[in-house]
This record gives sequence, structure tokens and C-alpha cells, in this order.
Amino acid sequence: MKKTEDNNDRDARLVREALTNTDIFAEIISNYQPALSRYIRRLGCRDDEDVDDVLQEIFLKVYINLNQYNPSLSFSSWIYRITHNETVSYFRQKKVRPALVSSDEAKKFLDNLASDEDIAELINAKINRSYLIHNLSELDEKYRYVLVLKFFEGKTYSEISDILKVPMGTVATLVSRAKKQLEAKLRSNERQK
Repeated sequence: MKKTEDNNDRDARLVREALTNTDIFAEIISNYQPALSRYIRRLGCRDDEDVDDVLQEIFLKVYINLNQYNPSLSFSSWIYRITHNETVSYFRQKKVRPALVSSDEAKKFLDNLASDEDIAELINAKINRSYLIHNLSELDEKYRYVLVLKFFEGKTYSEISDILKVPMGTVATLVSRAKKQLEAKLRSNERQK
């Protein structure tokens, strides 16, 4: 927990300094660009140029709205919320469906879910990565988003609540329903084999 507090303190300091010195904003960009880029890709944006375009829009919005950031809240959640909204807007503007997650991300997802007693029996060596990716991509958007935030981004329920702007109880419900929906898809597809 100490590391998160250190990051929050660092972020709060950088925001304060960036409000009076625009050169400091470059440090915010360098701190968040790799993670936000991965998150954009995990939501389904695969083209490098499109990822760069979305990132540019995100950092422009962050810079313009920096003075509206409330320092009593997590800066990380605030910037992830902007990223989430911009990425969803990108998909709507381009009228494209998000692409599937990569095989490496699917393995990490499998590892994280494997400890879940409800679906652990379904996640074993015979379920290949592309099979899971296909099933994950078929989930309702709201369920796919919470699974990506929880299992790929490692966000807490509180952070997911801040990012998606839904109550924490709703996040818990969405995660539970998402796992059940994924489990049902996996079971259904297993029966069809």
C-alpha cells in the first residue's frame, strides 16, 4: 500500500507543479504513457497510429482540465477515466468493434482467473489462448471493461468505480456477472466441441 501512497504523492506534486510550469507536464506524460498505451490496446485498439492519436487526445484533455483535477482523489483513476472515455469514443467515431486481446494478455488473464473457484476447472491446458480471447471478446462491453480493468490492469474495485463512474457495489456486481457470463460461454462452447 505504501507504493500507491508514494505514487499518489508524486502525482499530486507533479499536478501542482504542472499548473505553474508547463514543462513539468512532460513528466506526467512519461509516467503514464506506457500504462495508458497498454490499457488502450487492452480495450481493443491495435493500430499503433490510432493508439498514438488516442493518447494525444487524452493528454490534451488532461492538460486542458488539469486545474479541474481534485487532489483529494486518485490522479491515476482520474487519468484512466479520461483514457477509458476517449478510447470508447474512438471506437464509436471509427464505428469499429474493439480487437481481441493478445495471447500474452490472455495468459495473464488465465493466470489471474485460475484462482477463482467458480471457473478454475474450466481454465486448464486444453483451453487454448485464442479460444479464451474469442470468448472474452464476445462478452457485453460493460463486462469486458471491468474484467480488463480488474485482471489486466490490476485495478481495485474502488479504482474501477472511479474510472467507470459507477458505485463500488455495481463494480462488484459487474465483475461477478462478467465472470458468470464468461463461465457460461466457456461451458457452452465446451459442450459444443
